[in-house]
Amino acid sequence: MLPVSQAEATILDLVKPLDKQRDAEFVSLLIAIERILAAPAIGHLDFPHWDNSAMDGYAVRYEDVQYASSQQPVVLEIVDEIPAGRSPQQLIKAGQAARIFTGAVMPEGADTVVMQEQTQREGDRVTILTAPQPQAFVRHQASYYQAGKTLLAPGTMLRAAQIAVLAAAQCNQLKVYRRPRVAIISTGDELVHPETPLEIGQLVDSNQYALTALVTQTGAEPIPMGIVPDRPLVLQKAFSKAIATADVVLSSGGVSVGDYDYVEEILTALGAEMHVRSVAMKPGKPLTVAKFSPAHATERKLVLYFGLPGNPVSALVCFWRFVQPALRKLSGLADNWGPAYVKARSRQDLSSDGKRETYIWGQLHLIDGYFEFQPASGSLNSGNLINFAQANGLAMIPMGQTAVASGDEVRVLQFGFPIMS
Repeated sequence: MLPVSQAEATILDLVKPLDKQRDAEFVSLLIAIERILAAPAIGHLDFPHWDNSAMDGYAVRYEDVQYASSQQPVVLEIVDEIPAGRSPQQLIKAGQAARIFTGAVMPEGADTVVMQEQTQREGDRVTILTAPQPQAFVRHQASYYQAGKTLLAPGTMLRAAQIAVLAAAQCNQLKVYRRPRVAIISTGDELVHPETPLEIGQLVDSNQYALTALVTQTGAEPIPMGIVPDRPLVLQKAFSKAIATADVVLSSGGVSVGDYDYVEEILTALGAEMHVRSVAMKPGKPLTVAKFSPAHATERKLVLYFGLPGNPVSALVCFWRFVQPALRKLSGLADNWGPAYVKARSRQDLSSDGKRETYIWGQLHLIDGYFEFQPASGSLNSGNLINFAQANGLAMIPMGQTAVASGDEVRVLQFGFPIMS
């Protein structure tokens, strides 16, 4: 069994990101959410676009008001009023000012804004009661960003903030990586579809649906391929089709310990190189990872295979711990591929046999800015989806450690939103 950290390093070393040219496409801004840039986004507008006011007040020449005070106020003539969205109409000369509003363009001749709370107005005259700092409340053109430079780098995931700045920069067409294609196969003679009436001994194939959801949430394109019985020729045909179709192949279940060599024989016959056969973790020990190299140098890149455990919780834990980071790197994301851990105080004693890295599912609570972890009630069995469905985190007990006392700190792999308490 490989230690978890070694298995993770092996998997990520196998992953080669999608090609910036061959695996890229152009999409419009409105449908670019959570896509990953394959080329720099370059804006053709300065930010700010022009000198503008950061405050409601009066645009003035600093030399006119630099000595103003309540004892020696300065009176200026108001020659223009500039709301946001309107071009200034007057040049500001000595002894003059313009009424200006937040976001409005600074008029020529003015270099400073006096906030309105430090003035008194009567008709077309304004009295300046306090000396401002030079260039106060002026946002200068290109002080945030200069046109022609890289606005967002390749490998950036486009979320709300990035979409906002791209819209402001009028970047309407973006070069992004295509979504990685992930084939999903459920193996096992005992499996049936959710709409099929159960007979004694049969199990509903929940993994196909859970993995499809997780692949989608990760930003990849799922290709559900259904249930494949435990028959060598049928299994080999399904795997062969999946390899030809996808960048990553996920299969789950249907393989007992005694049949392991048999499955490896099928994978090897299809050109697989085995890299992981089991991992020292609980749940999730029977994880298989293999690589299928392209037959010819001119063909597309290699295909990764993950053989996930059949138990639903084990399959999900292995996905979050290993498959999701691999998909993130494959997708072109620049960094932060691994799972997100937070430190939390355990509300109860947690235990492990210490032989494997152990993951205990439960609920993360956020209380006054601090995380607390409450393990799920009932049986923590890898086939128990009922209490797992209420969880949003996995407390991790390292290999060699047998307990975490109530009140002690524990690292928690977060896969859902914390409960605000």
